[in-house]
Amino acid sequence: MTWHMYQVVFRLRSPLHIGCGKVGNLQRTRLYVTGRVLWGALTMRLTRDEASGRGPATDSRDYQHVGSRVHQSLAFTYFFPTTSKEGKMDLWPWENGFRSRFLSTYASTALTYPQQSADEGTLHEVECIVPHTLDTGSAVYLAGYIFEREDAPPWKAALHRLQLGGERGYGWGRVEPLRKPDTLDNNSLFGGQYTVEENTWPPVLKSGKDAPLLAHALAADFGPHKAVSAVDGQIEPLVGREVDPSSGRFGVQLSQARICYAPGAQVTQEASFAIGPYGIWQRP
Repeated sequence: MTWHMYQVVFRLRSPLHIGCGKVGNLQRTRLYVTGRVLWGALTMRLTRDEASGRGPATDSRDYQHVGSRVHQSLAFTYFFPTTSKEGKMDLWPWENGFRSRFLSTYASTALTYPQQSADEGTLHEVECIVPHTLDTGSAVYLAGYIFEREDAPPWKAALHRLQLGGERGYGWGRVEPLRKPDTLDNNSLFGGQYTVEENTWPPVLKSGKDAPLLAHALAADFGPHKAVSAVDGQIEPLVGREVDPSSGRFGVQLSQARICYAPGAQVTQEASFAIGPYGIWQRP
């Protein structure tokens, strides 16, 4: 199967919130961009671009059709914050110092009129990845890789008008590609921690021993119940909102929970990972 691999580096232009549950009145964020978030942003942009000139893109069937095309012809890694324009990781999200450098919060509340006071019970705080580091004020970038089959939709043009994550109505999640996606001549990813097998679809990544897991990976494929376990680390259920097929309403149906090792878990031996739908790693 013929495909091409590109390194993509975004400049983060506004705060970024990737929903990760709620603690008290704090809406937590993930510390990276998941494959589902990137898939959703590309699907939305491509669908609206196709509908341009025909009216508003309000038919959920159009989004489902484009989303299926993205699944079939594109695969992507997770994207991680960095201060390097070249996309090199200076600090991984699970390492000490990451939160104090890349994370902040924004507090807000609803107002009640005509009292001109805060509406009771609406105070909340949203955690976010900031567009400039808190220690040195350096620009923040998001780096990762996209794999393209020859029948892929025009995703490169869509990169220039993406919004990622939540709170988009407030202008959050704005990104712009730092440069044209770079075609990679070698098969090395993330500083050589992973290599890519050629001529397979979906793409298969090979890791060395003790490499960090750089995406969610299915626990059923790599867990301790296997004869030889390949991953050791935190496990969490992965759930997302989907279109209800009966009504066509957006986000009212939850996907089936998938039990996964979280990014940052340790790969305990040499292993191979196929990039599945939404960027989730599974057994080839």
